[in-house]
Amino acid sequence: MTRLQLLERVKARRKEVGITIDNLSQVSHLGYKTLSRFFAGADVKLSTVEKVTQVLGLDFAGNEIVSVNDLRDKRAEKKAIYIISLVQDTSALEMQGLESDTIKTLIADTKKEFLIGEYKKNLWAS
Repeated sequence: MTRLQLLERVKARRKEVGITIDNLSQVSHLGYKTLSRFFAGADVKLSTVEKVTQVLGLDFAGNEIVSVNDLRDKRAEKKAIYIISLVQDTSALEMQGLESDTIKTLIADTKKEFLIGEYKKNLWAS
């Protein structure tokens, strides 16, 4: 596979996943300018290509190793856990910690909102 073919696969995958270059920059811990150069076809370090493909669920050759649905599901769960942990921490400070079953329900509901609900547009935002 040529570098151009890999770039086309990565571009297509980024669109399929629905992540902006700005959000990809934050999730991958790569600079926005570095990613812009990469997507423009400029030479970048192999470690940059590796990070981008990994975040997008591709191997180094651009082949899918994680499905788009699984990527979204994992991201939604991670964000839901983070948000609910903030609520739980605040509640615990007020001596009103939530029960385990309630926490699980809140996480599931919040995850659903990131996948198909009101927060869908914020799935990849940091």
